[in-house]
This record gives sequence, structure tokens and C-alpha cells, in this order.
Amino acid sequence: MALFLSTFVNKVDRKGRVSVPAPFRNAVRDQAFKGIVAFRSYREAAIEACAIDRMEQLSQSIDALDQFSEEQDDFASTIFADAHQLPIDGDGRIILPSPLMDHAGISDAAAFVGRGATFQIWNPEAFERHQGEARTRAGRRGATLRLTPREGGR
Repeated sequence: MALFLSTFVNKVDRKGRVSVPAPFRNAVRDQAFKGIVAFRSYREAAIEACAIDRMEQLSQSIDALDQFSEEQDDFASTIFADAHQLPIDGDGRIILPSPLMDHAGISDAAAFVGRGATFQIWNPEAFERHQGEARTRAGRRGATLRLTPREGGR
């Protein structure tokens, strides 16, 4: 499974080309699709992105919902109908489609934000605000996280 860590800010050119951070490129290198899959976040003014294996996992999870249910339709319409397969070119770049850039308010720079199995692409200033708000919320709640046991019980 691909693992995306850290935050990287890269320039976006007039054609929407942006370099994918090297650690993120390495994370998708062994995937069936040599690129990323991206779609508009329905929660934030950001782009959700992941490797193709994560999209397959999302597909299986949505398929497990009741066929023709409103919940299944909402997820399929929100995620899959909006998804773009973005190949990584020989220079390590992708081209961000304008609907995704418009949704995230991205123009001349993009922040690639690791989220473990997925990542997001943000307008850098918007992400800085979002991250500050998230830290404040987590601190106020005294948030903790229980680690799930690793396979093999470790």
C-alpha cells in the first residue's frame, strides 16, 4: 500500500503542470497505474488524491453498500464520477484539470499534503489555515489515537 507523508509546496505553471513530490512518486511507482487519481473533496476546498489501489479499495467499500441506495449513489457520484486519472510524465509532473484547480483555489502553487494512505492538494495558504484550525480542535478535545495492532500481533 502506498504511504504519503509530509507536506510539499510546488509551483504550478500556466498549463496546470505541477511536479509531484519525489516521495509521493515513489509511493505509486509499483502500482498498476503509474500516476495518481484525484477528485474534488466534498468536505474541503481541496483535491483528494491517492494511488489506484486505494481507489479499488474505495470501489469495494462502495459496492458493499446497499445497491441503489442513496448513500451508494452519493458516494459513487461524488467520488468516481469526478475522479481523474493523472499520469506522471517523465519529468515527474501531472497536469491538474481546471475543475480541480478551481475547486481548491489553486493558481501558482500547490501544497501536497500527506494523509497516510491518501493525500490532498491544497492552495498553500488555505492549507496553513486548515492545519492551524485542526491543531486547535485536536488540542481542545485532548484527542488521542488508539493504534490498531499490526498483522502478526506486533
